[in-house]
Amino acid sequence: MSHVENPAGKQRPEFRNINAFKDLPTYRLPAAGWVSILHRISGLLMFLLLPFIIWMFDKSISSEISFAKFTSAFTLGLGFVPGALVKLVVLGLIWAFVHHLIAGLRHLWMDTHHDAVSKEFGRSSAIVTLALSVGLTVVLGAKLFGLY
Repeated sequence: MSHVENPAGKQRPEFRNINAFKDLPTYRLPAAGWVSILHRISGLLMFLLLPFIIWMFDKSISSEISFAKFTSAFTLGLGFVPGALVKLVVLGLIWAFVHHLIAGLRHLWMDTHHDAVSKEFGRSSAIVTLALSVGLTVVLGAKLFGLY
């Protein structure tokens, strides 16, 4: 890292080559950056688990017997996969759907109201997005695990 003199007289750091092992672990990503990365991860997670989602949907609506198999997957498991792991995968899907929806609505609002978007709004809406997605996931996860 070298320092460059600016007109105000303060030295500002200038990054020319970023070392992935030295610089990236200490880099602090802003809340909007976390929302953006998690939006992509949640979309990928939903895409990769699409066969599991289709299987769950098929088992839940085909017949009473298949619905019984569907509900037993959450307690007994699926063959060699324990029921707790099935619940954790479904909890991950719940988070992915909730986060992707809220972050997508945030992006749509920012796209349609681009005159009102500022750096502060981006920061505060990112924090609200993260809080809402985690909060709703906790509430729905509590229902999934039978806490209420």
